[in-house]
Amino acid sequence: MVRSLRASRRLRNSIEVQIIYKITYPNGKIYVGQDRTGSANYFGSADSKIIAADFTPESLRDFTIRREILWESETASRSEVTQKEVEFIRLYRSNDPAVGYNRWPKFRP
Repeated sequence: MVRSLRASRRLRNSIEVQIIYKITYPNGKIYVGQDRTGSANYFGSADSKIIAADFTPESLRDFTIRREILWESETASRSEVTQKEVEFIRLYRSNDPAVGYNRWPKFRP
């Protein structure tokens, strides 16, 4: 009983914030994604092979990326968050291979 009471207090006290973020890599290319975990350690699910192809092995040894929060909500549904993500992908053109690493939705010039 004590354990479940503690767990329910933690759940009640924690607010799940859903975010849309933009990651900028050293080469200037970007990736837009969503995070429903609230983790400071989450940097998206861009295809690592595509990113690595843009860098030399030496440049991959030490580099910095930047994560910016573009939008956040405590109340949006999963579909609303996904809709917002697509909106930002199109706004920033991160699905254009010359600009970014998103491969969905498909870029149409």
